[in-house]
This record gives sequence, structure tokens and C-alpha cells, in this order.
Amino acid sequence: MNTISSSHTGDATSAKLHPQTWRAVISSSIGNALEWFDVLIYGAFAVIIAKLFFPTDNETVSLLVTFATFGVSFFMRPLGAVVLGAYSDRVGRKAALSLSIVLMTIGTAMIAFMPTYASIGLWAPAGIVLARLIQGFSAGGEFGSSTAFLVEHAPHRRGFFSSWQVASQGLSLLMAAVFGAGLNGLLTPEQLYSWGWRLPFLFGLLIGPAGYYIRRHLDESPEFAAAERTETPLRDTFSSQKMRLLIGTGSVIMATVSVYLALYMPTYAIKQLGMPAWSSYAATIVSGLIMMVASPLVGELSDKYGRTPFMIASSLAFVVFTYPMFVFLTTAPSFVNLLLLQIVIGVLMTMYFASMPALLADVFPVQTRGTGMSLSYNIAVMLFGGFAGLIITWLIQVTGNKLSVSFFVIFGAALSLIASTAARYVLRVR
Repeated sequence: MNTISSSHTGDATSAKLHPQTWRAVISSSIGNALEWFDVLIYGAFAVIIAKLFFPTDNETVSLLVTFATFGVSFFMRPLGAVVLGAYSDRVGRKAALSLSIVLMTIGTAMIAFMPTYASIGLWAPAGIVLARLIQGFSAGGEFGSSTAFLVEHAPHRRGFFSSWQVASQGLSLLMAAVFGAGLNGLLTPEQLYSWGWRLPFLFGLLIGPAGYYIRRHLDESPEFAAAERTETPLRDTFSSQKMRLLIGTGSVIMATVSVYLALYMPTYAIKQLGMPAWSSYAATIVSGLIMMVASPLVGELSDKYGRTPFMIASSLAFVVFTYPMFVFLTTAPSFVNLLLLQIVIGVLMTMYFASMPALLADVFPVQTRGTGMSLSYNIAVMLFGGFAGLIITWLIQVTGNKLSVSFFVIFGAALSLIASTAARYVLRVR
């Protein structure tokens, strides 16, 4: 079994780091931050994008179509995981990471410069869909390859260094919320709908070239370079590692649900609770800060105490407290109560998510790590992330119950509770 040996914890501080470890952290974090920033910005400005690119007479229908387009791109993630994940296992992490950031930048540029429906008609929504498909394919190989790249530079401190992936997502959440709050507070509605919404996507374009340059000038990860490679990583994963793939996928669900819950909260606060846009984005900033600052701490503790204690405790807390938290918010909607809810989400999300990348790295051997991690991550993200906004909006519309959002979260938390428990007691990954 591929378990964590005592050397991964006991000598975590004494083992010597590879000279390029921190450059690997910067390289991986930049690409991961770009991926998530684009995803979060699209979700944060969903209401505006719905009106500009998917106009209908019914605002709810426009929003549903926008979230459906958001979700369709996630169908490309498993394909990207298969192609880019297997590519990273056959050719190398560096080559896969360079390719993925180029594709992500192309998709971002298409959205940033796309004319609206009023200018070019149906070509506008078609262009947005194409851009999201390119981004989805690129993102499919990003997480698995970049996380493998990180942990293989510092196998004795997998939790700490892989948690920087999560910290970079917290930074993305923070930046997306800052853009949302700032643009809604500083610009008039006319300015926001005319050109203001494009600014965060243009900002995202600045990240891509820098990330590509850094990745092109890195050495291959030492653990991967020293390992015997397989020419059939995809076949090996499905033929002999089905249980690992199932448990890995289940382990990602709660990380996905919690992040997209934080992402959906501005839309929920605006559309369901009638709160001003600036307040909902300002509350989301807190979740991003918690995720960015606390992730390395959780990762470090997971090297010492194991990954599964944090993941089991977090998913159990989501099962127990999600419904009461939303009752509390919907009964007395206010900025303070929304802020308190986002703080709780941020803490529980970070406890789970910051431990999860290292657990996935522990689940899969180095020969199939890129493929296994990419598939596990992106199958879960496709099902529970890409369509989260669509499912939640639909549930609220059908049931007429604003608390329906909590049912989705509880279901995801229960599945991850089972998976993380299985990782500990079936695969003996602690």
C-alpha cells in the first residue's frame, strides 16, 4: 500500500529541501491561481454575464443558462485530466504544466475581449462557451500535474508544500471578491456593464505569461525523474487502482463543494436575500483570507498528525452545522451574519482542502500520480463544482425554499466523510 511512512512526519524539518522547491511552489501556485481566478470571476460576475451574453425575458432563466455554460466547461475537465494527466506521467510534469497555462491564458483572453450579444448576436454566447471549454480542458490537467510537481520536490513535507496550491486558491478567491466589491462600489451600473466587468479578466491575462516563463525554466521534479515510468498510466490506473480512484474522487467532493459554496454566496446573497453586491463580496474576502493564510499551517499540521483527521472533522462539521447556519442567515439576513457564515465556511473549507492534495498524492504511486490525481480531482469537480450554481439555483426555484442550498452541501459532505474514512482505514493513508 502507498501509505505515509514515519519519515514523512518525524524528520519533516530535518530533511534537506531540493534547491528548486520554492521555485516549484511559485510556479505551481501561479498556474493554479490563474485557473481558479478565472473560474471565480466568471461565477462572481454571473449576473452581469447572464444579461450581456445570454439575454432572455426571464432573469432566472438567463442566470440558469449562464451557470449551465459555466458547468458545460467542466465536462472537458476529465478529458483534460486524461490527456494532460497521462502526458505528465509519460513525458514529465514540466511539459504538462507549460502546456496547461498556455491554454488557460488563451481561454481567458477570449472572454476578456469577446463582444456581447448586442454586438454580434449568437456568436457571443458561442464564443464564451468555446472559451470555457478550452479553460476546462486546461484546468483538467493543472491540479494533478502541479500538485505532483510540488510533492515530488519535497516528499518528506507533502502536506505543507502541497497546501500552497490551496493557499493560491484562497488568493484567487480574495482577488475575485476584491474585484467584485471594488467594481460594484466604484463604478456605476452603466460602466460596470459596459466595460468594468472585463477588468478582472484582463488582470488574469497578466498572470499567464509570468507563469509560463517560470515553468519553462524549472527542472523536472526529482522523484519523478528518478522513478521508473510507465507508457500506459491511464490503463494502469483503471486496471489496478480502481479503489484508489474511487476514494480519491470521493475525497475531493467536500473541497469542491465548500469552495463553490463560497463562490456562490455573493449570488445567493444578492438574488435570494436582497443584499447589496458590495457586502456579499466583502464577506467573501474573509473566506479568501482565511484560506490563503491558514492553508500552509494546516498542511504543516497534516504532516505531523495526518491528513484524514482534519478532513473527517471538517466534513462531519459541514454535515451537522450547514442547515442551522443557513437558517440563521435567512432568518436575519445582514452583513454581520453573512460575514460570520463566511468565516465558518472559510475555516472548515481550509481544514479540509489544505489536507486533501497531500492525501491524493499519498493515494497514488509516482508512476500514475499525475493521471490518478487529475482524474480524481476533475471527476469530482465536474459533478459537484461545475454544476453547483445551476443545481442550487434550480433547487431553490423548484422548492421555493432558500435553505435548499444546505441540502446540496450536506450531501457532498456525507460522501467525503465516507471517502476520507475509507482512505484512512482501507488504504491505510493516515
